[in-house]
Amino acid sequence: MEATVFNLKTLRIILLTIFVIFSVVKAREIKDMTGRKVVLPDKITKVISVSPPGTYLLYAIDPYVVAGLNFPFTEEEKKYLLPRFYNLPVIGGFFGQGRTLNVEEVLKIKPDFILIWAWNWKDSALQEKIEKSLKPLGIPWVNVKLDRLEDYPDAILFLGDILNKKDRSKKLYQYAINTFKEVKSVVDKIPPEKKIRVYYAEGPDGLQTEREKSVHAELIPMAGGINVHKGDPLDHYGKEQVSMEQVLMYNPDVILVEDRRFYEKIFLDHRWRNIKAVREKRVYLIPRLPFNWFDRPPSFMRILGLKWLTNILYPDYYKIDIIKETKEFYKLFLQVNITDKEAKEILNK
Repeated sequence: MEATVFNLKTLRIILLTIFVIFSVVKAREIKDMTGRKVVLPDKITKVISVSPPGTYLLYAIDPYVVAGLNFPFTEEEKKYLLPRFYNLPVIGGFFGQGRTLNVEEVLKIKPDFILIWAWNWKDSALQEKIEKSLKPLGIPWVNVKLDRLEDYPDAILFLGDILNKKDRSKKLYQYAINTFKEVKSVVDKIPPEKKIRVYYAEGPDGLQTEREKSVHAELIPMAGGINVHKGDPLDHYGKEQVSMEQVLMYNPDVILVEDRRFYEKIFLDHRWRNIKAVREKRVYLIPRLPFNWFDRPPSFMRILGLKWLTNILYPDYYKIDIIKETKEFYKLFLQVNITDKEAKEILNK
C-alpha cells in the first residue's frame, strides 16, 4: 500500500515536472521596443491592439491573428479588407476622443498579448495610464514604437519576428525602405525655388490644420513640400483652428483636403477662389480607403501616401503610374486584388 502511494506521488511529481518543462519550452522572453522584458507564448494566435495604428499594422503582417477591432469598419472600407475582418468584436482602446477599452470583451477574447501604441510613446504619463488599466487583466502587453513613418520598417520587422512571419515582414520592410530611398532621391534634386507650398485643410470648413513639425503632417516635408503653417505643434491632438485671413495670406500652391464635405464645396466658395491652389485646381482629397493615406489615424498606408503626395507635388520629377502602384501596394500589404477602376475610385480620380 505504501509503495502504491509512493508511486502515485512520484508519478504526480514527474507529470508536474513534464508540464512545467513543456510550458517553459512553449514560452519565450522578448524585449519590446521600449526595452521591457515580456514573456509570450511561442505560438501566437490571438492579438489585440489598443489603438488603430497597431491594429492596422498587425493586419498587414498577419491578418489572421487580429482578434478585435478598435471600431467597426464601414461598408466602403470592407471592400478592401479580407472578409474575416468584417465581424470581429469591437474592443475600443486608448486613442483619444473619449475612447475606452472594453475590458469585458478583451477578457472574452483572451489574447496572447496586447499591442500598445501611443502617440509620443515616451510620454510617461500616458504610458502609465495605459499600463495601469491593463495590469489587472493579467494579459502581457508589448510596446511598439510608431511615432513617425520612418519608425515603421523597424516595427514591421519587430512584429514579424514575434508573430513568426519573418519572410512576410522582410518583404514589407523592404518595400518601405525602398520607398523612403526612392522619394528622398527625388526630393534631393528639387531646387529650393521650386519647392511647393502646401496647406493641409482639415474639418468641414477647411479651417483647421497642422503645424509644420507636427507628426500629423509629416508627409509634407518628406515629400519635399513646405507646410505653410509654421512652428511646433501646440499639443498631441492638433487640428489647430486658423482664420480665412491666414489661409489667404499663406496663398498655398497646393491644398490637401481631409474632409470630403469641404472638398465638394471649396471650388464654389467665393472666399477660396482667389487662392492660388484653387485657381490652378491643385486641390486634392486625401485617399482614405481602407485606411487614411496621410493621417488620422496614421497607418502603414502612409508609405503609399508618400508616393502619392510626391507625385502630386512634383509630377515632372517623380513620374510614376499611381494606379499601378496602388494595385501593387494593396496586393502586398492588404492581400487584396483591386481593379484599375477601384484604384481610381480610391484615388478620387
